[in-house]
Amino acid sequence: MDKTLFGNLGLTVDDTVYEPAEDSFLLAKYATKLRGRILEVGAGSGIVALSAAATDMRNDVLGVDISPAAVECAKANAKRNGISNCEFIESDLFSKVPTGRKFDAILFNPPYLPTAKGERIANRVENAAYDGGKSGLSVFLRFARQVEGRLKPGGNVAVIATSLGGGIGKTVAALEKNVGAAKIVAEESFFFEKLALVEATKNAVYKKKRQ
Repeated sequence: MDKTLFGNLGLTVDDTVYEPAEDSFLLAKYATKLRGRILEVGAGSGIVALSAAATDMRNDVLGVDISPAAVECAKANAKRNGISNCEFIESDLFSKVPTGRKFDAILFNPPYLPTAKGERIANRVENAAYDGGKSGLSVFLRFARQVEGRLKPGGNVAVIATSLGGGIGKTVAALEKNVGAAKIVAEESFFFEKLALVEATKNAVYKKKRQ
């Protein structure tokens, strides 16, 4: 069991739950700027959802994860930090999110690692936090096809993407196809890859500059 600090949050992370790393911090920093009704898909330890909730107690935050262990871990971290405006439930993407509930912002740090069959973790639920399929985009693309219907008009979706396998460009393209105009709002470079935070706005269209 590991401990993580982010801002004023103190988090304890179970061994089978994704430990917050650079991608988590990138999305959590973005979350501190949000206001309104917010959903985090793949909440893990709860770092992103709790960052959004702690920023403004008027925010109404829901975090979902396919892993029961992650949900219990996030609930414990909410209690540990005295945060009451954030709920966590078990859900495979949007499967258990009430269909009539629309959000001002939806956040997702998907499993983006290109993963061959032989590279999968034996524990199916734990594997879900890392396994992006052969392309690294299989879970994200399923999310992208569903997310628009869960956003309020003008709502934003923000997703972490990797440069591995051209993932950043493919993420931008998928969000523009399914949601609206998309752009990179933050980046971090490492020796083997670049991580990007891609934001799309529902039904928005960016005018192309004249050459």
